[in-house]
Amino acid sequence: MLLGEYTHTLDEKKRLTLPKKFKHVLGKKLVVTRGLDNCLFVYAEKEWADIAAKLRELSFAQADTRGFNRFMFSGAAEVAVDSAGRILLPEHLKKFAALQSKVILAGVADRVEIWDEKRWAAYQDRIERQGDAMAEKLGEIGVL
Repeated sequence: MLLGEYTHTLDEKKRLTLPKKFKHVLGKKLVVTRGLDNCLFVYAEKEWADIAAKLRELSFAQADTRGFNRFMFSGAAEVAVDSAGRILLPEHLKKFAALQSKVILAGVADRVEIWDEKRWAAYQDRIERQGDAMAEKLGEIGVL
C-alpha cells in the first residue's frame, strides 16, 4: 500500500526521484497519467492493467465514458525507473499538472499522486476545512 507525503524537487533534466518506500511497492515500470484535480496519477504496471480493464468494460456509447477514457488513456505514458530511482515525466504531463520545481508525492493506497507544491497546499487547505462534512457523508453511506 502506498502511504505518506513527500516533498521532492524536479532536477535540471526534469527527472523526479521516487521515495524509497514508493519504489519498493511500484516496481521498475510505471504508468503516469493525468489525474483528477490537476495532479498526476502514478500506477504500478499491474495496478494500471486492472484499472484499464475496468475502464474498457464501460460502454463507449455514453459520452461521459468516452471522455473519461480519452482523458485517462491518451494522457498516459509508460515510464521506467532508472538505477537512481528517478522517472522522467513527459512534457505534456508536467504542463497538465503545472509542475515547476518543488512537487509533492502523495501515496493514495493504490497510486501515487504528483502535485505542484502550491496546488497541493491550496488543495489541503480546502479539504481540511471540509473534513467534518466529508466524514458525515461517508457515515451516511456506511463507510465510517
